[in-house]
Amino acid sequence: MEEVIFKFQQQTWHLSAGKALYWQEEKALVLSDLHLGKSAHFRKAGIAVPAGLIQEDLFRLQQLITRYHPEKIIVVGDLFHSSENNDVQYFRLWRQQFPHIRFELVKGNHDIMPADLYTTLQITVHDTLTLRNIHFIHEPCETTEANGPYVFSGHLHPGVILAGGGRQRLRLPCFYFGKSCGILPAFGRFTGLATLAPETNEVVFAIANNSIFKITVD
Repeated sequence: MEEVIFKFQQQTWHLSAGKALYWQEEKALVLSDLHLGKSAHFRKAGIAVPAGLIQEDLFRLQQLITRYHPEKIIVVGDLFHSSENNDVQYFRLWRQQFPHIRFELVKGNHDIMPADLYTTLQITVHDTLTLRNIHFIHEPCETTEANGPYVFSGHLHPGVILAGGGRQRLRLPCFYFGKSCGILPAFGRFTGLATLAPETNEVVFAIANNSIFKITVD
């Protein structure tokens, strides 16, 4: 998977086309909105969804772990999708491959399983998390205090529209870096996109298949 190295907020970020970033100074993989178990909830309700989504998402995460060798993984909300189901049990088995990696979960609106279940999965749950003047919270911020920490969030599943000739329009997931708040792409495949309209002083990196590239905002 292609990556872009981005120096921002006096930190070094490896932005991956795998929809996660590696924070070099903290030796941490940072991602958001896996929604593990969502497909199982849909199948239980009788709604047909593609098989193997959780396996594909966790295999992609495993590839990133193999590439970056993180000491911890920071999930900025919605690791799971509501109540426990078979997909959560699959994650339990997958997690056993990496007992040495700390999982730090910033609680999202869908992370509503019992506290003891997170404990058995070796996941530390936070309402918010601040490291090196970088603040993580699930739902996006609008403004922050002057000289306060830079905020990363998830929740929105951000996307950006690229326009081409012949009225062609392509909507792609993206990393969004605003003046005081950034938004991470949804890591899970079984998620939608919320289209952003970035301003000229904001930075956006779009993701297309295994490629990642910076968008110039006019």
